[in-house]
Amino acid sequence: MPKRSSKPQKDAPELARQVLDSIMPDAGDKPAEEPAPEEPEKNPAAVALGRLGGLKGGKARAEKLTKKQRSEIAKKAAQARWKKANEGS
Repeated sequence: MPKRSSKPQKDAPELARQVLDSIMPDAGDKPAEEPAPEEPEKNPAAVALGRLGGLKGGKARAEKLTKKQRSEIAKKAAQARWKKANEGS
C-alpha cells in the first residue's frame, strides 16, 4: 500500500512559483508595468456635431410625438419606476 503524505501535492504553477522564488526571491514582488493604451484623438468637428445632435434630439422627438404617444410613454415609465421601488422593499 502506498504511503499517503500529510500535505496535498502542489500543482504545476504552484511548484514553478516555488522554484522561481527559491532561485530569485525578488522576482515576483513587482508586477510588470504595462504601457497605458493610447486613446485616439477625437476630431473636434465631429465632437461638435455629435453634441449638437444630442442637444436637440430629445426636444425634436417630443415635438414629433402626439399627446397620446407621450401619455403612453409616461405611463410606461411610471410603471417601471413603481415596479423598481416595490422590488427594493
